Amino acid sequence: MIIGRCVGENSLIDVNFISKEMPKVGEYVSLKYDGKIILGMIESLIRGSVSLNGDIYDPNTIEKIREIEGKDYYIKGNIRILGDVNDNLRIPRTPAPPGTEIQVANEEILRKIFKLDNGLKIGNLISQEDVGVKLNINNMVSRHLAILAMTGAGKSNTVSVLIDGLLEYNGCILIFDMHGEYIDAEFKNGTVNPIDPIINPVYMSFSEIKGLANIPSSAYIQERYFREAYKEANAVVRSGESDTRDFLEIMRRVLEKWYNTEIFRGKEINSSEKSKIMDVINKMDDLKTKYDNLLNINGSNILSELKLGVANVIDLGQTDESAAEVIVSHILRNALKSRKAAIHKKEENFYEKHLNFPVFFIMEEAHILAPKNRNPSSKYWISRVAREGRKFGLGLCLVSQSPKSIDPDALSQANNMIILRLVEPQDQRHVQSASESLSEDLVKQLPSLNVGEAIVLGLMVKVPTLVKIDEFKGRTVGDDINIIDQWQSIKDKELNDIKDQKDEFKQLGGNY
Repeated sequence: MIIGRCVGENSLIDVNFISKEMPKVGEYVSLKYDGKIILGMIESLIRGSVSLNGDIYDPNTIEKIREIEGKDYYIKGNIRILGDVNDNLRIPRTPAPPGTEIQVANEEILRKIFKLDNGLKIGNLISQEDVGVKLNINNMVSRHLAILAMTGAGKSNTVSVLIDGLLEYNGCILIFDMHGEYIDAEFKNGTVNPIDPIINPVYMSFSEIKGLANIPSSAYIQERYFREAYKEANAVVRSGESDTRDFLEIMRRVLEKWYNTEIFRGKEINSSEKSKIMDVINKMDDLKTKYDNLLNINGSNILSELKLGVANVIDLGQTDESAAEVIVSHILRNALKSRKAAIHKKEENFYEKHLNFPVFFIMEEAHILAPKNRNPSSKYWISRVAREGRKFGLGLCLVSQSPKSIDPDALSQANNMIILRLVEPQDQRHVQSASESLSEDLVKQLPSLNVGEAIVLGLMVKVPTLVKIDEFKGRTVGDDINIIDQWQSIKDKELNDIKDQKDEFKQLGGNY
């Protein structure tokens, strides 16, 4: 169906057109010229009237003209050129001639563009609902993904559809669940494997545990004693000779032994150095108080608990932000190290088992784990995996309702995006600055998206796409709480309790 014709000056990447019919923003169109079929997408529309222009200031005059001329208006719009349908969507080397017909892209063209073997079905085109949209899983995982939306726009549903789709292909997914949404979830294509948010200190690096103890690198004397105590405790644990399995307690005993003696490594300990040892002991006590529930010598290596074909979930809902940052950075650091060892076929030992398959990490509340204005260790390791993970089969999915608060470096590494409704201008600008594929016209569409509608772009799709995300058929607990129902249920319970008390009192022969 012809909907208009090109007008004015056109470039290789966009076309202006005039129409008497009203198409839709996001609708795909085709242009035929120079023996090619060129696919485009309508990015903006304006409805105007030659007669009713901005120079008329009397509403009554406007009404009279409208009665005489009826629907005498025009549609003016802009089309973004996506490429040659028959040449792998390469941008043509010549612009469309003025007057070129613009047609709605037919179903045959669209199915050719969106056909993908072994793809992950995410939804259907908003403009042509009978055309499904699939994501290229390899490009999504290896090139990373960001799912961004304001609260209530359908973010949790999108993540759930994504997880269920990956489970169909026996994917290994590790979800850092900040609010307990997925720990009891039910997926059509797989089960949930809950993993306790516990770290065995034996698997921690010295820098990790030093950071928890809040020992700065400038305090070199404290750092020296802490390092030696860490080494000795590690040796004791691995030998199995200690009467306790508490790693921090073993470190403390080592430090106390040095404090109560006059010699350390063959050298005399003066009063100043003893003071430094006591400072380290006090920091060990603070560390134990703050992270006692996080560190457990009986815990396994978290990476060894990951399974294929299930949703591996670490419930961080009961931990504070600092503990969550520690867990995330610990897992990402070890995953990167382990995948490098597996790829390069280094020899394993009891404490360093290889991670022999790719992993897709889903980071809920990414603005907390990789914040713009703070530098927690989790932010560093998220950026490291974002830069290096592609070579070793580690993928990231950053999920947030506050894009403007995410570290721009981490966000810019996400070469794929699913952007649902965003109203806040700062969020829009931050996302646009991180994505080369998000044009100004597409940004303008973000506030008008309905719940569950999204702009999908990046290497996982051939062209930027406006998609109605499928409805997740399983179960999570990420939906909004029904406040009225909860109020009513509590009130009903109170009334029932009062009634039971009255009945019990009457049975005892009294007046309530």
